[in-house]
Amino acid sequence: MKIQSQKNSKLTSLIRRILVPIDFSEHSKNALAYAASLAELFKAELLLVYVVEQILYPADFGFGQAAPPIVVQELRQRSEKELDKLLHLPILKNLTARSCVRAGNPYLEIISTAEEEQIDLIIIATHGHTGVEHLLFGSTAEKVVRKAPCPVLVVRPTF
Repeated sequence: MKIQSQKNSKLTSLIRRILVPIDFSEHSKNALAYAASLAELFKAELLLVYVVEQILYPADFGFGQAAPPIVVQELRQRSEKELDKLLHLPILKNLTARSCVRAGNPYLEIISTAEEEQIDLIIIATHGHTGVEHLLFGSTAEKVVRKAPCPVLVVRPTF
């Protein structure tokens, strides 16, 4: 019995912080459910992150190339409210969980957050672009897997 508890103790100390990128899709909420289960098992902290993507407008709209700050601020405020709702889900009731909103390229911001927060595991949903779009833009999950500073668990959609 003592050997088993030592193994559990080592595993628990390996995963202290879990990052869950959220885009408010059902797929990302499914990944959150996986993360909640693992966080409970390892007594780990959950960090939910939403990335406000850079919105580019044609220069002739009078905004230049980027979104006006008011639009980004409104998206940030809405996403903070939605993340707060997720933090109050019953599956997170007995867990230590917090959230943050970042702005920029999703995969870069996810990786930066993981580095800054010393994340031990990223749990991310896979879905999104297919076909030509996938060839042009790639997958955020794929890029995170390739560049992450820690292990990544990719959760496939359930149908």
